[in-house]
Amino acid sequence: MGFTARQYEIVLKIATAAQKQPVLSSGLWFHHDIRDNFYYASYLFSAAVEQPEQLTFEAKSAKETAEAILLEVLALQDQNPSSVTYGHWPLNLGTSPRAAAPNILPVELMGSLMAFFASRYRSHFDSKLQQSFDSALNHVYQSGFYRQNNVFGHHDAKYTAAKLIYGEWFEDAALLEDGRSNLQLTLAHVRKHGMSEYNSLPWFWHWVQAFTCAWHLIKDQPIKQELADMLDFLWKERAEFYLKGAFVGAHCRAQKHDIPLDGNVLHDYVQFGDFELPAQLPRTEYAGFLIYEAPEDVRDQAINRSEPAEVKKSITKHSDAGTHVLHSYAYITEEFAAGGMWERYAEFDNEQHRWDISLPLGQQAGVNQAYFFHPSGRNAGEDPRHQTENTEVLFYKNTIVALYSIPEGIENRVIGILPNMEWMQEPGILLGQANHLYWSVYLMQLYELERLSDRCVVTSEGAHNGVIIEVTSQNEAKQRGIDSFEAFASEARRNSPAWSTEEKLSVHYVSRDETKLELSVGSQGGSDKRINGNTVDFSEYTH
Repeated sequence: MGFTARQYEIVLKIATAAQKQPVLSSGLWFHHDIRDNFYYASYLFSAAVEQPEQLTFEAKSAKETAEAILLEVLALQDQNPSSVTYGHWPLNLGTSPRAAAPNILPVELMGSLMAFFASRYRSHFDSKLQQSFDSALNHVYQSGFYRQNNVFGHHDAKYTAAKLIYGEWFEDAALLEDGRSNLQLTLAHVRKHGMSEYNSLPWFWHWVQAFTCAWHLIKDQPIKQELADMLDFLWKERAEFYLKGAFVGAHCRAQKHDIPLDGNVLHDYVQFGDFELPAQLPRTEYAGFLIYEAPEDVRDQAINRSEPAEVKKSITKHSDAGTHVLHSYAYITEEFAAGGMWERYAEFDNEQHRWDISLPLGQQAGVNQAYFFHPSGRNAGEDPRHQTENTEVLFYKNTIVALYSIPEGIENRVIGILPNMEWMQEPGILLGQANHLYWSVYLMQLYELERLSDRCVVTSEGAHNGVIIEVTSQNEAKQRGIDSFEAFASEARRNSPAWSTEEKLSVHYVSRDETKLELSVGSQGGSDKRINGNTVDFSEYTH
């Protein structure tokens, strides 16, 4: 199945869901987020005019429903030129959408996608919908919401794309050139410093959508090529951390439907297509419409994981507090990936996802990420994304070592999320096997394990705590003479780590390939990280 076929599959799936959605008295489907109304209506309209023979419902009435929703969405725009929110739409619509206050966020991405949608489907619009789109897009252009200082984040990516799109749409040469200048500066910045919003979801996909939308709409060939260069960079970044739908390694931030289960996967599905489309699609946006084919070598890098690969990246963070360089590590095989961020950084809403073991999507039912963390005071059972700074880590290929030195006066509970499988529980160790993988999880303190419908949750208490996770493929184990789970378990028991709280919190561990790993945390917060006696070296980490 090719790109277009996968996009058609997405369009039909979301259109069918939209058709089943009851229209509320407001004339909309959803009040939680105006953008979902626009996205679902776009898919329903597209399916009705491009794939009517594939529908299980009447295309004409579906098109009319989509038109009515689109008109209602467009009508909620603030079209008063003297308003401070001129050109904007509300975000959360509440009980009375017509009275909902405008918000600065929807237009950032939706404004450019609206231009794309109007360009692609204008010939299918009736006169009223044509006029409504023309008016809305003119107000977006006149609002100048995109005239912002460029600090190279996801907002700026969308501002830059909007400048290019509206500069060409309204034949504004100065705006078009401003957008091109921003594009050139942004590409130079991320090439030199890396993406400060590393692996962040949904922000990364907003970069991709914004610049793909501009690439589709821009006619100027030199600018189109510069957009292609940006998209090649973005897809190479994605490919380096890709494993069959999983976005592996550390994350600057992510939403609940992406941790501990990768859910924002539609763009991956269209581009790579090496996993099954999940039943639940929590983030639809425009994956069914926007496609930029990544270079062949980039797609091959993502899909072909026959040999393990280490990804080592340095990322520069600029803030009012100064400049910080972070180091991201991932070890990726065809069966799993391990890694994270060496340094803790206070990201947006305290959402830095420091590390995990990731499995390909669909490899087993339930979550596809395994990790431990010290929660930052929120309800970690319902939202296991928010972590404190009280963690030190050591990454080595298929092994992750973490220590938790927790100050007095705060909760000293460490929580672990593990795949939903049978775990052999013994003092200080959890052992498991599934999908041709052996798992050993060592804990410094006593623990309790609770099995839920989609995951296993481990709870361990203690002001000084630690965990080591090592994952081994059965093929690799056989090469060492380990030909059964029982033999693996026996070896794992003999190989228990040496924990210590004398002078400082520390652990010594010998990995399956006999590499010596040492991690310690001093009383004043400093740490020592050694592999085979050598301090961890970041000289090989590049942007």
